[in-house]
Parts: sequence; structure tokens; C-alpha cells
Amino acid sequence: MLAALITLALSFLYDPPTAAHDSLQESATEIGGQLLRDPAVSAALERIKRDEPQVLADQVRLCEIAAPPFKEGRRAGAIRQAFESVGLKNVRIDRAGNVIGVRPGKAPKPHLVLSAHLDTVFGEDVDVKTSRSGSLLKGPGISDDCRGLAVLLGIIRALEEGHFETAGTITFVGTVGEEGLGDLRGVKELFSGDLKGQIDRFVSIDGAGLGITNVGVGVLRYRASFKGTGGHSYGDFGIANPIHALGRAVNRLADLQVPTTPKTTFNVGRIGGGTSVNSISSEAWMEVDLRSSDRAALASLDVALQKALDAALTDENARWGSRGRLTLAKTVVGNRPAGRVAPDAPIVQAAVSVTRALGLAVSLDEGSTDANLPMSLAIPAVTIDGGGVAKGTHSTAEVFDSTGSWQGTARAFLLGLALAGKDK
Repeated sequence: MLAALITLALSFLYDPPTAAHDSLQESATEIGGQLLRDPAVSAALERIKRDEPQVLADQVRLCEIAAPPFKEGRRAGAIRQAFESVGLKNVRIDRAGNVIGVRPGKAPKPHLVLSAHLDTVFGEDVDVKTSRSGSLLKGPGISDDCRGLAVLLGIIRALEEGHFETAGTITFVGTVGEEGLGDLRGVKELFSGDLKGQIDRFVSIDGAGLGITNVGVGVLRYRASFKGTGGHSYGDFGIANPIHALGRAVNRLADLQVPTTPKTTFNVGRIGGGTSVNSISSEAWMEVDLRSSDRAALASLDVALQKALDAALTDENARWGSRGRLTLAKTVVGNRPAGRVAPDAPIVQAAVSVTRALGLAVSLDEGSTDANLPMSLAIPAVTIDGGGVAKGTHSTAEVFDSTGSWQGTARAFLLGLALAGKDK
């Protein structure tokens, strides 16, 4: 019920459009080939291939600027400076911390946003120094999403050096709050604040590979906290114990049955509480992550979680005759709306077309990214990978293999031209 109310509130906050924004012509399926037949585009792709060492240098440079959750400011400053140096207009940082820069077209519309996220999953104590061995770059966040940020800069350079004028305007954005408990606060601000009602098409560049994400997996996150009086493990034995209640809740959650299609998942990601081994705690908490690409399945899982938490509270209180009676607080700490764009939608077909035009395999995927928000608002959106190959994503041993990675930059450039409209 709580999740449903939040989803309803979001629908009013972001004022989703009543009509489709997308005006791509039926030629979306052919646009990749059409672009490659243009000598100016072919020349730009050659420059992109030659420029890839600079993209990789940017990737390393940006990754060595720490951007822990909610503290992306230093990296944002570097991106702002980079946006200004490559010629974007009206470069600014909004109230959420997003870095925004504009490359005007012949007209304001179609208005395309190309984005990558600034933040990583790593705390302030993690060493963000990177290393390189041949084609391998190693360091926390080197793929997710330092790659996306570097590709953004590569696209801008290709547009500027090729003197391309697009029919519509492209806004480049480095977003905050994509990882962890950031709850997409950056992209939510874009659609409710600075750019509300102005975005026609949205592309997020996130991580390594060459996939196309057209299904946004919904995510609902809770912090559940059991609280009691606490006491001495021996002298006060027999009062309700928050940690025991937490264990009951985790056990019930672990036994839940969820559908495999649509894929629906749950995870207890963090737990905490307690004072010492010989103390009955006064509080125990956990953070829970629920996911599904289907809104109904996610809502059903949410109901099951609430029942598991409530039953754990009831059982622990009943076990001790309500001595030291516990209370339970449930707080939503993340709500990423689910969304999807049909495979035959023009924006997806354009992404497929430019992928095939470069001789690359097509993979339509699902995931939870910045594109979830515009998808949920019926605004044409996809997330594309930035090229190369990643291993150990979200670990301190994250590795990016740059073999052939220029293809990711080239594809992102072509898609930007396709969606903004290359002026003839």
C-alpha cells in the first residue's frame, strides 16, 4: 500500500505526457545505414576511433576523483569544467548536483538528453586509484560509470570537430544519485525541475558492453527497524529482542516464493544493531531490496514483505509474553518505477539500427538505470552500454577491457545523431 501511494504521488509530481513525444519517422529501422552513407559521418567515426585513447584517459582521470553516494561534488566539478572546455553552452550544476550542458540545434526540438551518472557504490574509505596493463584498466567504478562519462565527452568532441549541426537540441548531463540509496534523485530532479516538460528523448550511457536496455526493472527499498527496551543478556533475559525479531523476519523473507517470469527478486543487503555480545539490543535494522520489471509482481512482493515483517514482530512479542514489547518502523528508502519501451518503438529501433550498421550484435536487455524514470512517464528512453567489457562491476577489483571499446563511443555518437536529427 505504501509503495502504491508513492507511485501515485510520482505520477502527479512528474506530470507525464498525455501524448507520445516521439516523432521519429518510419525510417528508424534504416537510420544506421543512412548515417553511414554520409561522408561526414564516416569521417567522424574514423576520428572517434583515433580519439579512443583520449576517451580512455578521461575514463581514468574521472575515476580517480572519488564520487561516493551523496558526495559527487568533486567529480561534478571536473565534468562541469570538461563540458565548458569542449564548447557546451549554459553549463551549470542544478540543485540536486547534476551537471548540465547544452549543445543547441537548429531548433529546440526534438530535445534529446544524453546522460551518464556521476556516482559510484563505493564509500569514502575506498582507494580509487586505477592501474593499467595493456588493454585492461582496473579500479573501482572504472566501468560503472566512468565509462559512460568519458563516452559523453567523446561524443561532444566528435560533434564539435565534425562541425555537425543537429536539427534538435542535445543536452548532456552527468547525473547524481543513480547508485545505492541515491534513488535516482538526479534524474528525478531533471524531470521535475530544470528540464520538466522539455525532454522528448532520453538516453543513458551506463557501464561496459554493447547492450540496449529497453525494460526498466522497478526497485522498492525499505529500511525496517525493530526497537525495544534492551537490557542485560542474563539479568534481563526473557524480554523481547529486536535482533531475534530481525532474524525471524529475514527467515520469513528468505522462504518467499517469487515468479521467475517476470523475474522478481528480493535481497537483504545490510543489517545492523546491538551494543555488545552480552547485551539485549534496543534496536536492530535491515535494508531490503525488492525488484521486478512487472509492477503487479513488485506490488505483490511488497505485500509479502510487509506480512513477513509484521509476523516477525508479532511472534517475537508473543514469545516473551510481550515483556519489553517491540515496535517496528518501516521506511521507504528507494522507489525506482518500473517501465518499458516496446522493441518496435522508434527509439529502440534506432538503437538497434545503429548497432547493426556497425556490424555489432544486438541485445535487448532489462535493468535498473536512470532511464527507468522517463520510461515510467511514457517518454521514449533507453540505456545503452558504452563499449568494452567489464568484470567485477561494483567491486574494488572492477576491470574494464578496452579492446574494441571505440565501438561503444561510435554507436553512442550515431544514436545521438539519429535521435537529435542530423541536419542535411
